[in-house]
Amino acid sequence: MKTLKEFKDEQMKDVEFVKEYEAIQPELDVIRAIVDARTSQNMTQKELAERTGINQADISKMENGTRNPSVNLLKRLAEGMGMVLKIEFVPKKNI
Repeated sequence: MKTLKEFKDEQMKDVEFVKEYEAIQPELDVIRAIVDARTSQNMTQKELAERTGINQADISKMENGTRNPSVNLLKRLAEGMGMVLKIEFVPKKNI
């Protein structure tokens, strides 16, 4: 049985897969940032919901990728975790 890393490495040899993977990367980065920020403070989704007034189910949807948050929603999440939202544009890597 292959590990997830082995499977991904194999798929990354396919140009079409790489194209699609890179297309969803910003969404995955947002999801990872939300989860990492929340868990770094040992905070549950329920606690974050209580601090922000955002429904726990909506936080769950954002974290599992079935809801795309607005910038205002991201700012509320950051505030609820005692953080500041920072968004940046970076140059593309030459492939």
